[in-house]
Amino acid sequence: MNENARPLRRNEIRAQNEALILQAAEMVFAEAGFGGATMQLIADMAGLPKANLHYYFATKEDLYRRVVQNIFEIWLHAADCFDAAPGPVEAIGAYVDAKMEISRRHLNGSKVWASEVMHGAPVIQDYLETTLRDWTAGRARLIQNWVDEGRMDPVNPRHLLYMLWATTQHYADFGHQIETLNDGQPLSDAEWLAAKESVKSIILKGIGAI
Repeated sequence: MNENARPLRRNEIRAQNEALILQAAEMVFAEAGFGGATMQLIADMAGLPKANLHYYFATKEDLYRRVVQNIFEIWLHAADCFDAAPGPVEAIGAYVDAKMEISRRHLNGSKVWASEVMHGAPVIQDYLETTLRDWTAGRARLIQNWVDEGRMDPVNPRHLLYMLWATTQHYADFGHQIETLNDGQPLSDAEWLAAKESVKSIILKGIGAI
């Protein structure tokens, strides 16, 4: 132990414990779903007493919503590139890069979201009806502007967004299938880079942006 290391402050301990709990919760919810998960399972996965979970998150639903909110906010932030990009090539290219990197590093969060939506979004329907609806409308307007300016083919902006989501999140939600088809090995750094470049090329050529 480093004798010169200062003791952790209370807010730092809280942040560390919350991070442990959320990481464990992502894994448990991804494997067991909301119904199959228990606070005890999550506590065991986090290596913390169950009482600690209830100190930070009063109920399983509170914890679940936080997990879903985290991945949702990460995805929303990934689309910031649309606002500053000069056109569809730069915006969509950066978005694909960001979304696929999220699939690589937050695969359990993506699986939790997918499972929730496939079951009719019983817990996070409000996100879909408010934040996601508004975000989608805003990005669709940007894409339509590029279409109107002749910078890409006339495609339905919403269907393009659905395709982008489905393609990039496939690498998380169907990660086991991809690994199996990759001779049982996870994609290497070089393979992830090649996958990103391939997806960008297919999509951007397909919409006539390059």
